[in-house]
Amino acid sequence: MQQYRPSGFTMLPPVVKNLLIINGIFFLATIALHNGLGIDLVRYLGLHYPLSKDFGVWQLVSYMFMHGGFAHILFNMFALWMFGNVLENVWGPKRFLNYYLITGIGAGIIQLIVAWVRLSFVEAELHPEQIAIVLQNGAEVLRKGMNYTDPNMADLNLIINTSTVGASGAVFGILLAFGMMFPNSLIYVYFAIPVKAKYFVMIYGAIELYMGFANNPGDNVAHFAHLGGMVFGFLLIQYWKQKGTLNGSY
Repeated sequence: MQQYRPSGFTMLPPVVKNLLIINGIFFLATIALHNGLGIDLVRYLGLHYPLSKDFGVWQLVSYMFMHGGFAHILFNMFALWMFGNVLENVWGPKRFLNYYLITGIGAGIIQLIVAWVRLSFVEAELHPEQIAIVLQNGAEVLRKGMNYTDPNMADLNLIINTSTVGASGAVFGILLAFGMMFPNSLIYVYFAIPVKAKYFVMIYGAIELYMGFANNPGDNVAHFAHLGGMVFGFLLIQYWKQKGTLNGSY
């Protein structure tokens, strides 16, 4: 956990407040629809690879409001509130919301690009008939809690038909912005260890880069999406700096 306590700012500005509410509503709706009606909301709103039968272009936005569990949404919403309230107070609601959405969408795009690269390697090990089978039936196989016995077909199926969910990409963009805007502010790791924001961001980014390339089996965290949020955030802040509007309004 991280801790930063600004003074003189509104602790729950409107965009942050509404993002917290919307994410909470989506999380509760996911549980209620699954338990009550057997509807898997993640199937329709989680981000899927474009070759998946479950893919929809709206998912580049909707996936940001879906979460995989209580700990997942708790961490993301805590970070959104802790760092987002400072940025919204400095930037204003419109700029902050645009930043949040752009970094979240950017994270999703990076996730799809990484999936495309992985896909090209896996497809090289498969016959066209095997690929066709995965494209036709892979999503249903996963929904039954199963996968193909052929390891390459199984990997292909996971790449194409596993969904990405969570606000983490946008949250990592917010963390990057906080580190750039307030580089010497102290973040208290585990509420005890003080680390300057600029070093915290660099360390966290390096860890995500390492974990992304490590590609450990069983690691279901979208590390490159996190990095994508930071990359898009950096580019957007640099663009605002060049325009001379980083601390101003539109």
